[in-house]
Amino acid sequence: MAIATTIIPIFAVIALGWIARIKGFLPAEFIGPANRLVYYWAIPAMIFRSIYQGSFKTLFNPTVLIISLVCIFGVFFIAWLSGVFARIKKKQMGSFIQSAFHGNLGYIGLAVSYYYLGADGFVRAGIMAGFIMILQNFLAVVILGIYSEDNSKKMNIKSVFHGIMANPVIIAAMAGIFVSLIEYNIPIVIDNSLKILSGMALPLALILIGSSLSFELIRHQIFPVLFSCALKLVMLPGVGLIMFIIFEEAPRDYVPCLILLASPTATLVYVMAQETKNDTDFAVATISMSTLLSGITFAFWIMLAV
Repeated sequence: MAIATTIIPIFAVIALGWIARIKGFLPAEFIGPANRLVYYWAIPAMIFRSIYQGSFKTLFNPTVLIISLVCIFGVFFIAWLSGVFARIKKKQMGSFIQSAFHGNLGYIGLAVSYYYLGADGFVRAGIMAGFIMILQNFLAVVILGIYSEDNSKKMNIKSVFHGIMANPVIIAAMAGIFVSLIEYNIPIVIDNSLKILSGMALPLALILIGSSLSFELIRHQIFPVLFSCALKLVMLPGVGLIMFIIFEEAPRDYVPCLILLASPTATLVYVMAQETKNDTDFAVATISMSTLLSGITFAFWIMLAV
């Protein structure tokens, strides 16, 4: 029952975002600036505040992190090989592979962690998300560079490093870890300001996710889209859960990472596909389908884990 009362409200708010866009309550002129506000200010503030208030030494589990990173690497290569054997079109290949491992941690993964696991679970997820995002972004740039139709968009190590280190969620997570380690007390005025800013992070993020969904492109490429969704929503968290159990990790340590691994395809997949001249239609279709299906798969994996 606790799973249903967590998952259903989250996806109800996402659905409201979709309805709001259809009804014209969220015009395109609002969505772009609001998304930047959430991405660059609200979510980083929430992650930073949550992590520095927790104990990094107590909440960080390196084994769980290593397992999660290995699983992402594994699914990355499986998706690549699967795409070759399935003869996915070259134009779609970069988006297909990226959609199979690049999860929406900042908006959906952290929201599910927060509303289902509470403060401690959110801190654990926030710490892990920073490291996972580094790997996701690096692999995404590599594969999109390989399959880009524009030679000027090929992989550049310097630009990859700059893009990763400029990610506001990664910066917030690393800054929170540093403050937690040195046990610095943030002034109460700053803490209260961050608290107010953090309050709008997850609700607005969920509404914006809903407003970005589009199901019109799915029917034209349903099989590769479903294949990519299966890799992202079934194989990645499934392999992760098996590995966590084999290494005898406690649920309180691995469930936050399981939620991150089970997160649907990130909206950033579309942005990166557009920047590297890959198939943006496929990216939109997979983002929408995986987000829709993740309401079911989240509940399944959490129920199996606990």
